[in-house]
Amino acid sequence: MSRDPLLQPFQLRHLTLRNRIMITSHEPAYAEDGMPKERYRAYHVERARAGVAMTMTAGSASVARDSPPAFNNILVWKDEVVGWMRQLVDECHDHGAAVMIQLTHLGRRTRWDTGDWLPVLAPSHEREAAHRAFPKRIEDWDIARVISDFTDAAERMKAAGVDGIELEAYGHLLEQFWSPLTNDLEAPYGGSLDNRLRFAMQVLGSIRDRCGPDFIVGLRYTGDQDLPGGMGKAEGQEVSRKLRDSGLVDFLNVVRGHIDTDAGLTDLIPIQGMRNAPHLDFAGEIRAATGMPTFHAAKIPDLATARHAIASGRLDMVGMTRAHMADPHLVRKLVEGHEDDIRPCVGANYCLDRIYQGGMALCLHNPATGRELTMPHVVAPAPSPRRVTVVGAGPGGLEAARVAAARGHQVTVFEAASEPGGQIRLTAQDERRREMISIIRWRYDQCIKAGVGFRFNTYAETDTVLESDPDIVVIATGGLPHTEVLAQGNDLACSAWDILSGDVKPGREVLVFDDAGDHAGLMAADLISASGARVEIVTPDRSFAPEVMAMNLVPYMRAMQGRDTTFTVTWRLVGLAREANRILATLSSDYGPVTRERLVDQVVINHGTRPLDELYFDLKPLSRNLGEVDYEALVAGQAQGLAANPQGRFQLFRIGDAVSARNTHAAIYDALRLMKDL
Repeated sequence: MSRDPLLQPFQLRHLTLRNRIMITSHEPAYAEDGMPKERYRAYHVERARAGVAMTMTAGSASVARDSPPAFNNILVWKDEVVGWMRQLVDECHDHGAAVMIQLTHLGRRTRWDTGDWLPVLAPSHEREAAHRAFPKRIEDWDIARVISDFTDAAERMKAAGVDGIELEAYGHLLEQFWSPLTNDLEAPYGGSLDNRLRFAMQVLGSIRDRCGPDFIVGLRYTGDQDLPGGMGKAEGQEVSRKLRDSGLVDFLNVVRGHIDTDAGLTDLIPIQGMRNAPHLDFAGEIRAATGMPTFHAAKIPDLATARHAIASGRLDMVGMTRAHMADPHLVRKLVEGHEDDIRPCVGANYCLDRIYQGGMALCLHNPATGRELTMPHVVAPAPSPRRVTVVGAGPGGLEAARVAAARGHQVTVFEAASEPGGQIRLTAQDERRREMISIIRWRYDQCIKAGVGFRFNTYAETDTVLESDPDIVVIATGGLPHTEVLAQGNDLACSAWDILSGDVKPGREVLVFDDAGDHAGLMAADLISASGARVEIVTPDRSFAPEVMAMNLVPYMRAMQGRDTTFTVTWRLVGLAREANRILATLSSDYGPVTRERLVDQVVINHGTRPLDELYFDLKPLSRNLGEVDYEALVAGQAQGLAANPQGRFQLFRIGDAVSARNTHAAIYDALRLMKDL
C-alpha cells in the first residue's frame, strides 16, 4: 500500500473511502428539467472512474418549491429525481467512488420572480445583496412545511442509494436562522444561540427519525461569518461543539466567510492571485475543537497543498473540486506516479463565474469538462499518422499540437516569438494573474513529451508552411488589438496591450475606453491607476467589464476603488482631438443625442482584436478544403472531409482569435473538437 497520506483510506462510520481526496458539493448547472440526466451523470462518472474517493453532487439541491434554483439546481422535491440519481450513484459505485448529495432550502438566496413565483423565505425581511429579493419573514407553518420538505428530500436520496447527504447551511436558510444579521425572530427561533439553532436541529432530528441512525448526514457551514454583526469565530466554535454534541451529524464540512456579496463569495472561494488554502488552518481548529470528521475545500489546487492538509491532521478529507474540473484524472495520475502530467487549475474561476451569470460551469482550459458526452479527456489514436503543421503557439495552437501529437501525428509548430504563450504571456505579466501561464506551460510540456517540433523566432509565410510538407495546417495566429473605432483622432489613442506590454507608459490623467468588457481593459486601468494616475473607465454598456464577471471583478474593484479611479457607464467615446499638449475626448450616448467632453493626457482603447489572418488567406487557394469547415461534422464529432479543391495539398483550418475575437476557452475548445477527429 502507498505511504502517501492522500492515498490512505478513511472510515466514515460504515463507509470506507478509498483515499482522502473528494469533490465537494458544487452545482455545475448541467441539470435538465431540474434532473441530473446524462450530461450530469457523465461529469461525475468520469471523476469516479479516475479514482476520486467521493464525489458530492449538487451544490445545493433544492428541497422545496419556494426554493427555486439560483443556478439550475437539481430539484430534489420531485419524486422523479430518485431514478436519475440512482443511475448516477450506481455508475459511480461501479467505479469504486462514494456519492453524496447536498440538500438545501435557499431561503433568501434566490429570487421570487422565477420558478412558481412564490415569495422567498427568511427569518427576517433583510434582502441578500447578491440576489436582491426582499424575503417574506418566515411563519410557523412555513417552518413546519420546510422541515417536512428537507425530510422528504433526504428520504428520496436514501431511496436513490446515495452514501449520505450534506445539508448546506452557509448563506442559505439554515444559516439565515443562525446569524443575528438575518434573524430578527422572537423565541423560540430567535434571540439566543440555542433558539437560532433550533430550526437546524429540528431539520436534522426529523431526517434522523425518517432515515434512521445509520444514514450518513453531514453539514456544510461557516464557523465564522467574518462579517460585522454576524456570527463570529467564538460563536462558530460553539455551534461546532453543539453540532457534535447533538449526535445528529456524522461529519462537518467547514468554510469561513459569507456569500451574500460578490466580495464575500470571492473571499470564501478564492480565485487566482489570492492565497492558496486560506482557511485550512481555521478548518483544522474546528477539527481539533470537536474531534469530528472534518472536510474542507477552498483553493486547494495542487497535491502538495492537499497532502499537507491531511498529513498535518487539519482535515480528514480534502476537497479538490475546481482542480477536478481542470483534470478529472488527477487521482489516477497520482496513483500512477504521473503528478507532472496533471493539468493544473489556474484559479481563473471561469467555472463559477459562468454559473452565477446563468451559464453552465466550464473550465477555462479543459473544454472536455461538462462535455464528457462529446469531448474526450483522453484522445484516441488516429487510424493513420499524418503530418500536422500549426502556426502560432498560443493556447489554441498548443492545444491543437498537443491533441494531434497525442493521436500519433507528426507535428511541427511555427511561432514568431521566442517562446510560447501568445496573449496569455501578456496577461501573466500581471502578478495577480501569473497563474495563467500554467495554461501554456502544461501544454508545452505535454507537447515536448509527445515529440512536437517547435520552431521559434519564425514568422511563418507560405513557403515556410509548404516546406513542412503538411497534410493538415492549423492557423492559430491570434489577433491584434483593434483601436480604429473613432470618427476622428484614432491616431491619438493607444491600445490596452500597449500599456500591458510596457510599450506605452501610463499618463497622469487617463481615459480608458472599454468597449470589449474583458480583462484587458481592467488590467490596463489597474496598472495605470497603480502608477498614481487619475483614471476614468468609460463603457457604452450599462455595467462595466461584463466579460470579466462577478468574482473576477472583485480584486480589480478592491485595488482601483482605493485609488483615483472613476467608472462611467452608458457613454461611448466617439472622437479625439489635440488641444495644446492634451487630448480632448468627446463622448456620446446610445440613449439620446447628448455629448460630453473630457480633457486628458492619454486615451487607451480596449476594443478586442482583429484576426491576424494574412497567412490563412494566402494558403486558402492551395488547400484541399479551401479553408471550409463542415460544421455538421464538427458538432457531430466526425472527421472533416470537405474537398472543394481535390488537387489541394493539405486541409486548412483556423482557430481561436485568428477567426474572431473570443476568449481562451473558445480557442482551446476550437482546437480540441477539431483535432480529436483529424
